[in-house]
Amino acid sequence: MMDHRQTERRRLLRWLLVGTATLPLISCGGASDATATTTTLAAADVAEPLAGACAVIQEEMAGPYPADGTNTYSGSIINVLNQPGIVRSDIRSSFNGGTAVATGAPLSIRLQLLNAGAGCASLAGYAIYIWHCDRDGRYSLYSSTLAGQNYLRGLQETDADGMLAFTSIFPGCQPGTMPHVHLEIYPSLVQAASGSNRLKTTHFSFPKAALHQIYAASGYEASLANLARPGETSPGIGPASSLQTTHLTGNPVDGYVATLRIAING
Repeated sequence: MMDHRQTERRRLLRWLLVGTATLPLISCGGASDATATTTTLAAADVAEPLAGACAVIQEEMAGPYPADGTNTYSGSIINVLNQPGIVRSDIRSSFNGGTAVATGAPLSIRLQLLNAGAGCASLAGYAIYIWHCDRDGRYSLYSSTLAGQNYLRGLQETDADGMLAFTSIFPGCQPGTMPHVHLEIYPSLVQAASGSNRLKTTHFSFPKAALHQIYAASGYEASLANLARPGETSPGIGPASSLQTTHLTGNPVDGYVATLRIAING
């Protein structure tokens, strides 16, 4: 058993810690959007990905923009989870009739779901729904300028090792809060058609030391200013713990890779 766990740990490290050498250039928000230095993030700028990996990630509020059928906007219930096309890995574009595409620094999000109540075993066949704001701090479906657009939202099923990956752009920094990505965990894709079936709602953030470099890229000027003006946290966004802070590698031109192991009581 110990040998098996050590082998899995080494394999997972190779998957989680792969750098941007294997991250393809992304046409939406690639080199044309980044004018800052291309220095790769140093080891001191990233979080340790395995610390407390079997501790249960804390529950959080979904915030005001989940689009999971649990709230309304302009008098209508919004549920993107039952729309054709929501199950996808690349979440930069809108779908099911939407045409808008989010631009910004490329970001690959790599997650692994674990069972804290069973020795940190992988949880296969679960579903994870993520959503986050765009480079300008706007949430699709809820902003008046993004009516009918649903980019930066996606749902996937975990594989046999509890893993999945999304292709996105680095979210902007809104006033009064750290940049973050929301997520909901479901027992299966079938049950992920409505937020009422979720097992866990939480969010994750990024190492603060890396954000100044990331937001030096063209298009993130407002985020850089907001980062320098801390204030009251937004509803549903508490301070990120070590369990909610991703390991981050990369640079502004080639993009970034954020990795996180998430444990729940499966």
